[in-house]
Amino acid sequence: MVPSQQCEMISRERIRERVRAAYSAAAADPQGKHPFPVGRSFAESLGYPPGLLWVLPASALDSFAGVSNVAILAKLHQGDVVLDLGCGAGLDSLIAAHRVGRSGKVIGIDFSEAMLARARAAAIELGVQNVSFYNASAESLPLRDGCVDVALVNGIFNLNPQRRAIFQELARVIRLGGRVYAAELVLKEPLPSGTRLTEDDWFA
Repeated sequence: MVPSQQCEMISRERIRERVRAAYSAAAADPQGKHPFPVGRSFAESLGYPPGLLWVLPASALDSFAGVSNVAILAKLHQGDVVLDLGCGAGLDSLIAAHRVGRSGKVIGIDFSEAMLARARAAAIELGVQNVSFYNASAESLPLRDGCVDVALVNGIFNLNPQRRAIFQELARVIRLGGRVYAAELVLKEPLPSGTRLTEDDWFA
């Protein structure tokens, strides 16, 4: 491996670990100071119905850190198999599990075990049987080809420098005719020339 490639891999891994640490901290202490908004009021500001949020467990809501209400906007049908990629504390997974019914299935995947612990606890509290949570990387999904009807991706592309690999994995696991609903924060205009980007910008 040439030095430039080695440096790039080190940088990618460092970014991954910093992102993991930041989101794990939000799971461990939702009321603490974080580089991104979290929680129930933030979810409401993104368009999640307040009435729906009040019936969901606090373990899924307190550490919510998405960028949109994709689980509400997505077209889901009874019996669908749904992938919630970057599921975090499980808010979108639980909503999707209700919408697809007992004949459907939701697979939540995240790389923060602290977030997944919250998601699993919320599913147990609700008695939800059609959702499973796994610790895995978005660019290496533990799923077979064409097994997913709908994928929900609520704000992970800015957090992972291997976006091409993520898109390739989504294309692999989505069945022919399946759907992907993704939301992300984007710049309204290019940054001023000479702007120096740092690792902190992965959280901004």
